[in-house]
Amino acid sequence: MAEKFVRAIFPGSFDPITNGHLDVIARGTKLFDELIIAVGRSPVKNQLFTPEERVEMIAELISDMPGVSVESFDGLTVEYAAKKKGDVILRGLRSLTDVQYEFQLAMTNRAVAGIETIFIMTSEQYGFTSSTLIREIASLGGNLSNLVPANVYDRLQQRLNRKK
Repeated sequence: MAEKFVRAIFPGSFDPITNGHLDVIARGTKLFDELIIAVGRSPVKNQLFTPEERVEMIAELISDMPGVSVESFDGLTVEYAAKKKGDVILRGLRSLTDVQYEFQLAMTNRAVAGIETIFIMTSEQYGFTSSTLIREIASLGGNLSNLVPANVYDRLQQRLNRKK
């Protein structure tokens, strides 16, 4: 019997990518043959970095991870996953609040597109971290060096210094 190749899509805004996201990515690489980090272009969210900047930052972080790639996409995640022949959607869970939202999303994705969602619970030290919270702390001058990768921290500092 041939071994099954599994391609996972890890969608998100990643504005910016956090150590929590990287934790999910690193753990996902142990479960899937290929992992595509899919940077969504959300018209709703107030974004700090362009999709191109986010892809660039993530590409720096995953350059030594075989089988992991990053690109941006427009539209519905399930349509992107189908286009990329994704077998599953990977999502990180931080809290019980995430579970309710993610459960609804996963059920909808399965009903609409027949794609399964695999959840990885984030490590305890990242359970409270979100990109929204990171942007807020950064805008108020807080120290984020232990919550985001060094390249992201530097870009956050540069971006916010330009805005002042």
